[in-house]
Amino acid sequence: MDIKCYILIPVLPLAAFVLNILFGKSIFKNRAHFIATAAVAVSLFLSIRAFIEASSGAVINHDLYTWIESGKFKVSFGFLVDQLTAIMLIVVTSVSFLVHIYSVGYMHGEDGYPRFFSFLSLFTFSMLMLVMSNNFLQLYFGWEAVGLCSYFLIGFWYEKKSAADAAKKAFIVNRFGDFGFGLGVILIFLNFGTLHYAEVFKDLSVIATQTVMICGNEVSLPTVIALLLFCGAVGKSAQLPLHVWLPDAMEGPTPVSALIHAATMVTAGVFLVARANPIFTLSPTAMAVVALTGSFTSVFAATIALVQNDIKRVVAYSTVSQLGYMFVACGVGAFSAGVFHLYTHAFFKACLFLCAGSVMHAMGGELDVQKMGGLKKYMPVTYWTMLIASFSIAGVPGLSGFFSKDEILWKALSAGSSVGKFVWFVGVLTALLTAFYSFRVVFLAFHGTFRGTDEQKHHLHESPSSMTIPLVVLSVGAIVAGYAGVPHILGGHDWIAGFLGKVHGLVTEAEAVHGEGGSQMELHAMIISIVAAIAGISAAAFFYLKRPELPKKIASTFLPIYNLLFNKYYVDELYGFLIVKPCNWASENILNKVTDKIFIEGIVNGVPALVEWSGQKLRKIQTGVVLHYSLVMAVGVFLLAVLVIMGLGPGK
Repeated sequence: MDIKCYILIPVLPLAAFVLNILFGKSIFKNRAHFIATAAVAVSLFLSIRAFIEASSGAVINHDLYTWIESGKFKVSFGFLVDQLTAIMLIVVTSVSFLVHIYSVGYMHGEDGYPRFFSFLSLFTFSMLMLVMSNNFLQLYFGWEAVGLCSYFLIGFWYEKKSAADAAKKAFIVNRFGDFGFGLGVILIFLNFGTLHYAEVFKDLSVIATQTVMICGNEVSLPTVIALLLFCGAVGKSAQLPLHVWLPDAMEGPTPVSALIHAATMVTAGVFLVARANPIFTLSPTAMAVVALTGSFTSVFAATIALVQNDIKRVVAYSTVSQLGYMFVACGVGAFSAGVFHLYTHAFFKACLFLCAGSVMHAMGGELDVQKMGGLKKYMPVTYWTMLIASFSIAGVPGLSGFFSKDEILWKALSAGSSVGKFVWFVGVLTALLTAFYSFRVVFLAFHGTFRGTDEQKHHLHESPSSMTIPLVVLSVGAIVAGYAGVPHILGGHDWIAGFLGKVHGLVTEAEAVHGEGGSQMELHAMIISIVAAIAGISAAAFFYLKRPELPKKIASTFLPIYNLLFNKYYVDELYGFLIVKPCNWASENILNKVTDKIFIEGIVNGVPALVEWSGQKLRKIQTGVVLHYSLVMAVGVFLLAVLVIMGLGPGK
């Protein structure tokens, strides 16, 4: 494929953004989706062509032009399309295309319709730039651009305070992680003199044994760089302790949740760790931090999802948990397994979010699953597609989530380290919880009797085809996507691991095929994960179908634990006390009262006041009386004469 075709992949969505933002309101109006959807459709077609070429082993690393050149600092603007990029291109463009189609029905009649599609196009462009970059600075540019787009899209309904606050929260929280990421990029340049992937990864031996002094302690340089890069991944992928922005981001339109916070933007952190895998593998400490962070985050978010009633927030915490799985894989050296789960997760999670949006569409915006019930007969397409996606995320055999999740658990267990065994145990526990809370939502929303109002019941209906067709397509992906990675033990060839093995360092020794003993161990691990999935689904059926009165009794019996989970471990309140309130106090009492009113206003208002005061005093010299002027001249002549007599005059 010609290099111009590769360039068109991100440029077309950018062109759609420019056209819609300039002319959408005045010319295109309610047809703005045509331009945006057509652009991403062509990008999808070109991405498929790029994927086919990458399957044959082709790698494109092309610099278009020199972007920045200052002394020794030189960065080009270019593209790297290898096997990892090819998978990300398919994920981004396919999900984006389906979300565009879904949005036509979901956003119909909304004020700012052209603005919404222009923001979708800009986000798609930014994400494509992120995954196609061939250097860390261009990656950072795309990284910040998707953060900006997330601010635009989460706060699309900016007149609603909760949406505006959620947009600001997402943007600000990510700044904490991105600060560390930026320092990591700077440190890479200082040690390698370049930011291009190929040159950095080629010369890693330069830093392999180097150390730096931090607070009097000698720390491995690869560890410092890796952890700084991981700071950005923690923020973008909503891992502990920077997870708090993602659930609140559900205030944006549901298509935004599916596109940004399930399939693409939040997976950028996993992509970063996978792309920079040669740096991470130099540091066992950094790898352990990645695995443990993902492990703690996965079970932490899963326990919160158990008791949430907002259908979108349950899916949001599920996203946080599943991202934790991906980091567990990367942390134990199974990078291809992490990317595999990223790929399958895009389909079943986007399907879950869009199904939630379909339910909201029928329920007049209602989010509380406790006020739903019996929707199965009114919304059969939504029900069956959500059921398939729920089976997939639960890890039921034969669906895509089973293959990718099981691959992660097996790689963690077979890593041979105490960290690997620990994260495997936590992963199995999380799998059980995932199955339970996923089917809790299905049973509460679609089974039983309707618990909403008569007005809501009167308007119950299946969503239009522009919304249900993407659901069907995504549900098919939730079934078949996993067959790209069928393990050897089940008679497959794990095609995706072989495909990604062509990327430098992406498939490590941790992902090598084990012997006969290892196969038995893998089979046992697979059985345990299947049992966990079945146990979770069965428990949800028992509590919410057979004995629906039990959950309330258990919640009242263990009220402190229930309140702890329902209030999300009070992390938001803790941050409010430790960060938000002190910042607000400092803003009001230091920045406003001291810096602004005393210093800034003192200068801005004080200088004119001083000039005015001086003018008022000096103007009295100009009296207009000749006698006064003569007196001043006489005094001046007298003083000059005194100076001459004393030898201080100008003549001496």
